[in-house]
Amino acid sequence: MERTKPLSKARQRILETADRLFYEEGFRAVGIDRIIAEAGVAKATLYAHFPSKDDLILAVLEHREHSTNEFFRAAMGRHASEGALRAFFAALREWFESPGFRGCAFQNATVELADPSHPGTAYSRGFKRRFGEFLRGIIEESVGGKAAIFAPAVFLLVEGAIVTAAIQGEPDAVDVARDAALRLVDEGGA
Repeated sequence: MERTKPLSKARQRILETADRLFYEEGFRAVGIDRIIAEAGVAKATLYAHFPSKDDLILAVLEHREHSTNEFFRAAMGRHASEGALRAFFAALREWFESPGFRGCAFQNATVELADPSHPGTAYSRGFKRRFGEFLRGIIEESVGGKAAIFAPAVFLLVEGAIVTAAIQGEPDAVDVARDAALRLVDEGGA
C-alpha cells in the first residue's frame, strides 16, 4: 500500500505499540485498552485512526509487511557478497536470532484469527504470495529462470524453517532449509 501522506505521531505510536504487543502476546490476547495505555494516547485518538480492532489488526499487518521488507533489504545487503540466495538465508538466520523472535506474524495472524474471511487473514495470504514472488526473484537472480520452477518448494522450506525455529527456539532450521534449497536449485538450474 502506497502512503500518500506521512503518518501522524499518534498513529505511528499506536501502530508500533500494537505491532509489538500483537507479535509478543497475540492478536486476540491484547486488548485495545492495553494498546491505548502503552501507546500513551486517548481512546478517541485510537478510534479516530482505527474504527475497530480489526481495522487496527489490518493496519498492523500492513505496517509489519513494510518493516519485514525493509529488514530483508538491509540484511541481504549485509550479505550481498555471498550471492542473492545465500544472502536471503543469512538474513533469515539474522531474523531467527533476533531478540523476541516469535515466528512469522502473518502465520501467527492466520492461525490465531482462525477466520478465512477476516481481513487480516486475507492480507496475510496476500503477503505470503508477495513474499513467494520475492523469493522467486531471488532464485532467478541466483541461478537463472530455469530453476525458478523450484521456487514453490524453496518457499515451503522457508515456511517450515520459520515454524521450526519458532517452536524449537533455535535458528538451526535455517541451515537445513538453506542446504536443501541450494541443492534443489543448483541441480535444477544445471
